Amino acid sequence: MAYQNIAAALSPQDIQEIKAALQTVQKKMPFLITLSTEERRKLLKMGDKSLAFVNNSVTAAQSNREILPATFDVEELVRDYQLVTALTELLISVQQLAEQVDDTLMAVGSEAMSSSLTVYDYVKTASKKTPGLKTVAEQLGERFKAIKGRPTKAASGS
Repeated sequence: MAYQNIAAALSPQDIQEIKAALQTVQKKMPFLITLSTEERRKLLKMGDKSLAFVNNSVTAAQSNREILPATFDVEELVRDYQLVTALTELLISVQQLAEQVDDTLMAVGSEAMSSSLTVYDYVKTASKKTPGLKTVAEQLGERFKAIKGRPTKAASGS
């Protein structure tokens, strides 16, 4: 792996400050919404190619207002386009942060599991000769009981 062992900690104060910062970000965008699956499905989608189309449409609308109906709000189109570009920029930053948090969580989780498996192996071995460790070994072994009882893919025909 390309990373070194992660030796870091977040204090309760750090966590609260990070959450407060995220709340500040949300407060700066009170217009954010949550769409249902059905609403998402029904909406027109705008990808990278569509962004250029919308940009060109904004230019065309601003340059040719006389061909548009009087009820068409060119300024609203401009605001929508500007918000799309701003949110796109922010989304990239948020996605990069989310990816880093997710990757770090996966790596640290792997480190914790690996170390815990080592502890479990030592506890299992020591429980055979050390009084009081049998209960600890059984408790740690609970994590693997469901796995042992499950049929394998080959046995279940999957």
